[in-house]
Amino acid sequence: MVYLVGAGPGDPGLITARGLDCLRCAEVVVYDYLANPVFLDEVPAGAERIYVGKTCGCHHTPQERINRLLVDRARAGKRVVRLKGGDPFIFGRGGEEAQALFEAGIPFEVVPGVTAGFAAAAYAGIPLTHRDHTTSLGLFTGHEKPEKKLSSLDWEKLATGIGTLVFYMGMTNLPVICEQMMRHGRSPQTPVAVIRWATTPRQQVVEGTLESIVDEVARAGLRPPAVIIVGEVVGLRRQLRWFEDRPLLGRRILVTRAAGGAGDFGRLLEQRGAEAVLCPVIAFADPADFAPLDAAIEALAGYDDLVLTSANAVARFFDRLRRLGRDLRALGGVRVVAVGPKTAKALEERGILADLVPADSRAEGVVAELLAAGVAGRRILYPRAELARTVIPDELGKAGASVDAPVLYRTLPDAEGTARLQQALAGGLDAVTFTSSSTVVNLFELADDDQRRQLATLPLFSIGPETSRTLRRLGLPIAGEAKSSTLEGLAEAVTAYFSG
Repeated sequence: MVYLVGAGPGDPGLITARGLDCLRCAEVVVYDYLANPVFLDEVPAGAERIYVGKTCGCHHTPQERINRLLVDRARAGKRVVRLKGGDPFIFGRGGEEAQALFEAGIPFEVVPGVTAGFAAAAYAGIPLTHRDHTTSLGLFTGHEKPEKKLSSLDWEKLATGIGTLVFYMGMTNLPVICEQMMRHGRSPQTPVAVIRWATTPRQQVVEGTLESIVDEVARAGLRPPAVIIVGEVVGLRRQLRWFEDRPLLGRRILVTRAAGGAGDFGRLLEQRGAEAVLCPVIAFADPADFAPLDAAIEALAGYDDLVLTSANAVARFFDRLRRLGRDLRALGGVRVVAVGPKTAKALEERGILADLVPADSRAEGVVAELLAAGVAGRRILYPRAELARTVIPDELGKAGASVDAPVLYRTLPDAEGTARLQQALAGGLDAVTFTSSSTVVNLFELADDDQRRQLATLPLFSIGPETSRTLRRLGLPIAGEAKSSTLEGLAEAVTAYFSG
């Protein structure tokens, strides 16, 4: 089976739910230049990934070979996803691939995607149709050899017969497009917008008229890939632009959080317009010995309080509880404490409403709330990270509590961290974020001397006081610290810095 999946124009949030379902079940993924590489993270670890990207002037893989590749992998009994930028059936040659599959007797499904022309217009604040301006719309490919002068198009009808025209892959022929439109009756003052890398943090929009846009594009140094929009509706952009006004637009920000949670923080940054460059530097592993944790779980009925300090701790604790043949009934009568809203949400997803969620999302906040409630004589279970600070057991112990703190998980350097860091620095960065002391230590251990010097020149942001102390111990300046020790607080600190 082959699925021809439209990946959308670049913003990973614009892929369809059906498209994601196909990726998550794929055994082979054949992808191209315009499909956001972040989608490969959705593919099962053992799936084969084949790049067949093509760019103007550099045909990486001939179309005939792509067709044959799809047929061969499907005949081998594989579930194949052909991941294409935009929509497979709009200037994506998906029709040719579907025909090849039909002729080979291979079953296929077409999963539509948001096409680049529609998305570019929306993200630039240009309604392609508007009852006060036009009710007609045309989509065209501008990708022909210059000497052909786009001869396959009927310019006389296009110039005055259609309100809004959208040209895909037309940057090379922009002078020809403008010349032909004016020669065949379109006003030289007709508004034009050229949109590069639409829907991504790198989006650029150059505006002009049929008469001026070629010079404006040259002045801006705009290069492919880009979409060209011609029509009076382009003038509405002054009122309707929204995407480019985001406070972090165009900023590339390194996210060092562990792989399981990096995406959550990345989305917070992307909502503000940034490009989140994921470089997890820590990975979670089981404790060297489960015996202390298992003994505590078997004795859960004897504890008064259970303290969990992260969503990861919640997941690992309840997974171990289940592995030992226990369920939520084991927590009957135990007060459950969550360190912050993210931990409380993770508990709720497991069927538990936290009894206590401190306003201060740090170990100190947990201690303050429990001390205020009184802990003398209480038995407290605190499953922890191997290298966690001892604030909770130390301070509660001093107040008369009996605290057991078995190791729930260990944090280790992420094996892929070095390669990801190298790629991130090669692409240029505007800032680095740290969500724990471990992320600070591991990132600088992974980096070589040159990379450390590069990182030290960038604005560095910390999720809270303890992470900031670790940065200072390494002699590193701190550009900003979250006012609340949460991912939202960290995103706000970055936003405040770049907003001046």
